[in-house]
Amino acid sequence: MSGPIIHDAIEQGTEAWHQLRCGLPTSSKFSDIMAKGEGKTRRTYMLRLAGEIITGQPAETFKSAEMERGNAMEEDAREAYAFTQGQDVRQVGFIVNGPKGCSPDGLIDANGMVEFKTKKPELHIACLLKDEFPSEHRAQCQGALWVAEREWIDLGVYWPGLPLFVKRAYRDDNFIRDLAHAVDVFNVELHETVEKVRRYGQPEKAAA
Repeated sequence: MSGPIIHDAIEQGTEAWHQLRCGLPTSSKFSDIMAKGEGKTRRTYMLRLAGEIITGQPAETFKSAEMERGNAMEEDAREAYAFTQGQDVRQVGFIVNGPKGCSPDGLIDANGMVEFKTKKPELHIACLLKDEFPSEHRAQCQGALWVAEREWIDLGVYWPGLPLFVKRAYRDDNFIRDLAHAVDVFNVELHETVEKVRRYGQPEKAAA
């Protein structure tokens, strides 16, 4: 029986990291896979992965100012978390488990993990006052627990000068079951799309 394969010698954001996750649905996009409505976000993600599988090359992705900011502050967030929570954080590059993956911001002991987010002061303060696990990060965090086969995840929300917000979530097996079904369906459609593109322009086989 297969399980999670942890690649901790590869640094996130490097060429090797992009190549490792090429064509795989990852937890940061699980909310797109579960998106309702017209499904344009889901389809766009599927076509992007199809292109990666067919060409063997990672797609170029746009990095917003918020994403750049989050990357720049991640180490500060990790240090603040380790100090305030008394936890040793193991950095890893990428975790693969079958046809899916995740890039957690850290692993804790044998059963935990951590994900960091940065939010502007007004959003950070709203998060502190609400004091709940932010629903917009549920799919990514539960997805990371599913991929890594772990029991709990701490979400740390960081901004310099503000208290670090930390909220723990445990495995929600009902949610993960729905997520697993959505990813399975997505992967079937993804590979059907890949095969359709690969057959494009080829003559149809005559019926026997």
